[in-house]
This record gives sequence, C-alpha cells and structure tokens, in this order.
Amino acid sequence: MAALAFPDPPLADEVVALRAWTMRDVPAVASGFADPAAQRFSWHHSRPYTEADARNFIASQEAARRRGEDMQLAFVEPKDDEAVLGGGSVYGIDLQQGRAAVGYWVAPAARGRGLATRATLLMARWAFDVLGVARLELTCGPDNEASQRVAERCGFTREGVLRSHMPFKGGRRDTVMFSLLADELR
Repeated sequence: MAALAFPDPPLADEVVALRAWTMRDVPAVASGFADPAAQRFSWHHSRPYTEADARNFIASQEAARRRGEDMQLAFVEPKDDEAVLGGGSVYGIDLQQGRAAVGYWVAPAARGRGLATRATLLMARWAFDVLGVARLELTCGPDNEASQRVAERCGFTREGVLRSHMPFKGGRRDTVMFSLLADELR
C-alpha cells in the first residue's frame, strides 16, 4: 500500500484542528497518557507511560503512515497548533476490504468541549471521502462510557461485544464494537 498523504487542507473546524505529530509533542503525549483515564482505557500495559513511550509512538506512527496503515493526528487549538488537546487516528486501514478504524484520546484539561466528537467526525469524513472506505469501526472497553457516547453522537451503530478481544494489562479485555457506514455520517 502507498504512503498516506496528510489531509490537505488540514482537517479542522472552529473548535479543533488536526495536524501531524512532531517530537516537540512528546511532553504533551506523555502527560496525556499519564492521566488515570488514559491509563485505564487506552494504555494496554500495566507499567506507567513514559516520555520514551511517547517518542517511540511518534516515530512509529510515521512509519505506519508511510506504509499506508495508519494516520495519527494531534488535536490542537485551531489558532494555536502548539497546544495539544489530544490525539486520534484512522488506523487498521484495509482498502481492499474497504474498512478502517478510528480512535481518539483527549487531555484532561480539554475534556467536556466536544473535541472527541468533532475530531472523530472530521477523521470519518476524511476516511470516507479521501480513502474511500465503506465501513469505519470504533472500539472501546465496555466500561468506557464516554467513548461510547462519542460513538453514538457521531452516528456509529453499536454492533455488540467482542469477548476477550484483546490483550490488556496482563490479561484480556472485552471490546464494544461500533460501526459507521459512509452514507450514515452525520
């Protein structure tokens, strides 16, 4: 698969802009994943998230973009792209099957502003219009009610629970599966 080009024009609305990650974002990523909610729902290891993890994430996501597998983006203020509010991705891209997945996290200080919903809608429109996928998936832990509300606000349909779906913190975790089809995007 060919490398994915960053969205041009960049994905943005009046509340959030999405841009490429850079190494200057390491402290913001490390801080975001040190948050108890990120540790509970997103960080699959039992050990704490470190700045080394953040550096590895930023380096590895560029390789995945070049392979055409993932598009990882920082959420920033529209008028201040230095202030990282969170991050998201269109990942698991399989153009032959016409599907991909979307995920996100929001820094504690930026929660409650609708950023995850707005950014997810921007990423979904890009996945449908630019990548041409027919199906977009969103997964989260069964106890991650905030992510489930984001999925519902974006128009995703809850399909069910994938039992013992993934390794998580030394065990396995169930996953709630949501999907959105191209003609369902709000």
